Amino acid sequence: MKLASFTVAGRASYGAVQGDGVVDLAQRTSYPTLLSALTANAICELKQAAAAAQSDYLLSQVQLSTPLPDADNFFCIGRNYKGHVAEGNLKLPDFPSTFLRNKRSLVAHGASLVRPSVSLDFDFEGELALVIGKGGRHIRTEDALSHVAAYSCLMDGSIRDYQFKHCLSVGKNFFSTGSFGPWLVTADEVGD
Repeated sequence: MKLASFTVAGRASYGAVQGDGVVDLAQRTSYPTLLSALTANAICELKQAAAAAQSDYLLSQVQLSTPLPDADNFFCIGRNYKGHVAEGNLKLPDFPSTFLRNKRSLVAHGASLVRPSVSLDFDFEGELALVIGKGGRHIRTEDALSHVAAYSCLMDGSIRDYQFKHCLSVGKNFFSTGSFGPWLVTADEVGD
């Protein structure tokens, strides 16, 4: 199932994308946001609500948001693609580096990116975003994928001179330098 967050007539909502339409699931469930539904492990409930409904809006009638506009944390893994490591003449680390992106650094599908005026060194990295639905601690490796609720596309825009000369987190968090979406695809439809 494809799940998108959007705004329509000044109201924020989310729903299931079906063809060129979207079923408004905030109007049909008790979960006010997509994040609240994922946190409650309610994907089956969302599927049932979507299956019993016709599209409420055409995709062209809604303004897509980032898939999880109310998410607080975006944990990123650096140097985890061998090709990208080789491209930068870097070494594959023993343990991938981690960094955070703040939500103000990400825009929705179709929205404009902003190159900061302090640099001309704006680069991109195509990423696979894993959306964690079921939380936990000390999760065994063999159980890790059971915590992934969905996947999406993420364009990790990087200001390279700041990233390499100053700080990785600074180079990855300039305002509106990355994009997230257009929607989530539930893990059961993606597979391994």
